[in-house]
Amino acid sequence: MKPVSRSESLKHYGWGNHCDGWNLVDNPDMSVKLERMPPGTAEAEHFHRFARQFFFILKGKALFQTEEGDIEVYAQQGLEIRPGLRHRILNKEKEDLEFILCSQPTTIGDRIETSKV
Repeated sequence: MKPVSRSESLKHYGWGNHCDGWNLVDNPDMSVKLERMPPGTAEAEHFHRFARQFFFILKGKALFQTEEGDIEVYAQQGLEIRPGLRHRILNKEKEDLEFILCSQPTTIGDRIETSKV
């Protein structure tokens, strides 16, 4: 057991258009990630059959587009996404967006794309 951080993560990965992620916990029953989205980036709309997710914004402002409507989430606020809810996160601001993403269980093999970015 040892502490994890951005510089000492389990794994660094790139995704989307120059977005970064760092695995902090990576188990089948739960994952925790630190992610960074540069200005003007967006994730493709998707949903998870089983995973429940919680996004906690550390820096910036996130726009979540869901089938139930748009939701703005500011730094030091969080948003839960239930299984089956179509969603995507966007950074329409002029600064990086950084957030912690917790998924239970992991989303590996549980992401269903519903549209392009």
